[in-house]
Formats: sequence, structure tokens, C-alpha cells
Amino acid sequence: MASRKQRRRRQKERRHDYEFVYVDEEGHEVDVDPSEPEQSQRQSTRRDGAKAVRKGQGSSRPVRKIDPPSWKRVTRRALFFGPLIFLAFSVLNNKQPVATRLLLAILYTGFFIPFMYLMDRAMYRTYLKRTGQPPVPRAGARR
Repeated sequence: MASRKQRRRRQKERRHDYEFVYVDEEGHEVDVDPSEPEQSQRQSTRRDGAKAVRKGQGSSRPVRKIDPPSWKRVTRRALFFGPLIFLAFSVLNNKQPVATRLLLAILYTGFFIPFMYLMDRAMYRTYLKRTGQPPVPRAGARR
């Protein structure tokens, strides 16, 4: 069932009189055959009424290049975030001893590294699918 807003919008579209015209090379308006817009409209919708989505034309922006995942890059990122995690623990748990806060920061940074690698890998695989490139085979995969 369509919402009230959708029903109002459809009624408004029906109230307005639309004319389909083409402008030729000389700048004159040319009437369109009445069956043409209906055919193109039918082609752009599916059976369930949803609009057809064109693949690859969703955005005019180029796809940003994403590098393959690397443990070196992830550990550099962890070295940046490790002190930030320690500072967050220091602010939030200022009554804890410094050794405890440091141990917790090291522990959380240790968990941070593999999860960030998995995130980079997921982003890279999505990038490969979006650009149509074949996925990189696993190093340990046997056939």
C-alpha cells in the first residue's frame, strides 16, 4: 500500500498536463509519436513496479582506487591509533593504574590489527567487484 505522500505525488503527476517534444538541429520543436514515451517508460520499469537500475551508471564520479590489503599498512595504522586508545583509557579510567591502562591499550591495539586487515580486504574485494576485475586468488588455496 502506497503511503499518503506517495498517493499525493501520483495525483499531482496526473493533474499536470505534460507534452513530449523533441528539439531538432535547427531548434524547432517536433511532436513526438504518442506511443514512443509509453514504450520507453515500460522498458524502464520492471514487473514489480520498481525502477530499473542501470549497472555502472549510478555515479559520474570515478571509482577511487583502493590498494590491496597489507599487514605493513595495518600495523602503521595501529601504531597511530595505539596512543589514541591509551589516551582514551586514561581519560575514561583515570583511577586505574598507568600499567593497567597501558596493558589494556596494548591488548585493544592487538585486537585492532587483524580486524583492520579484514576490513581492508573487504574494501579491496568490493573495489574489484565494482571495477569488474577478477578477484585475487588466495595464496594458500589448493586446487
